[in-house]
Amino acid sequence: MKITESEVRYVADLANLRLSEVEIARMAREMDAILSHMDKLNEVDTSSVPPMAQVLFEAEETATLRPDVPHVPFDNREALRNAPNAGAGFFKVPKVIER
Repeated sequence: MKITESEVRYVADLANLRLSEVEIARMAREMDAILSHMDKLNEVDTSSVPPMAQVLFEAEETATLRPDVPHVPFDNREALRNAPNAGAGFFKVPKVIER
């Protein structure tokens, strides 16, 4: 097994998730199955396949991309104009992480 239950607990703690023992065991099995599948994919010979940065339709080279048109960016005052709560030039948001 590539993923242990203690590793699942560790990642769940980092993500601030509370998992039951049943969920931890299931996640360990499922993650292990994913990694086993990735090992199988790594065995495939891809040496003759050219690397790709973007998958495009079989049309023009930029068929799936919008035109890159430069524009004037928002200034700070304009960006914060509709903010429900702003101060000192920043968006103010409620605290969401508690430990």
